[in-house]
Amino acid sequence: MKDKNFTGIPKELQPWEGFTRDSQSIKISVDKRRYGKNMTIIEGIDPKSEDIYEIAKELKKKVASGGTVKDGKTVELQGDHRDAVKKYLDEMGFKTEVV
Repeated sequence: MKDKNFTGIPKELQPWEGFTRDSQSIKISVDKRRYGKNMTIIEGIDPKSEDIYEIAKELKKKVASGGTVKDGKTVELQGDHRDAVKKYLDEMGFKTEVV
């Protein structure tokens, strides 16, 4: 967590400090939407320990695509970018699985 202390609990006692990127299981899938358009869905990023909006911004830049964060925990990218997203998330230190 990047200096976010919104709970008032000392940093060493926060429960999410023990979770690292390699312990999170990220699932990457593709969903077909209206008019035959594909969406790459990235699930499993813990919003308490990671800045999901910054990760989404970085992924959108890397794959040159539009996208959004749904419900504060799922990243959706326009198009089928499974391989590229897996590569970039692996470089960031996440453990990924393509479904």
